[in-house]
Amino acid sequence: MTSLRLQVNGQPVDTPVEPTTLLVELLRGPLHLTGTHQGCDTAQCGACTVLVDGAAVKSCSVLALQVQGRSVTTVEGLAPPGQVHPLQEAFMACHGLQCGFCTPGMLMAACGLLQHNPAPSDAQVAEALEGNLCRCTGYVNIVAAVQQGVRAMAGGNA
Repeated sequence: MTSLRLQVNGQPVDTPVEPTTLLVELLRGPLHLTGTHQGCDTAQCGACTVLVDGAAVKSCSVLALQVQGRSVTTVEGLAPPGQVHPLQEAFMACHGLQCGFCTPGMLMAACGLLQHNPAPSDAQVAEALEGNLCRCTGYVNIVAAVQQGVRAMAGGNA
């Protein structure tokens, strides 16, 4: 076991981990952050996407020890407790989710995009989400939800 220190959703974490522990396993297991979904385990589906220092990464392809000293944000950390992030509201309002399995990864990938591009085009949103698979929707409503979330975060009409 090796000691791992990092920030998760703004909170310090100091926990022992095995060298082979994946970030998704740490989040879902000992940290009980089950909003990060474990889908394919091959970095193909994107359900496990989280932000590491503001960049979207697939947590099934990252060893927990690789985030030593870094900041990780999961879907649970998007908004303060009891509140909903504008992107989450937009996903509900625009019907950007159906079964919901891919939704946390989609939200985190969208947040990663908006960290660097606060006013993306539809094509840029689609490109940022192309590594996140949804088997229920045609992605049209997901892109619309991201754009509605962008407007809400900018203070415009949602």
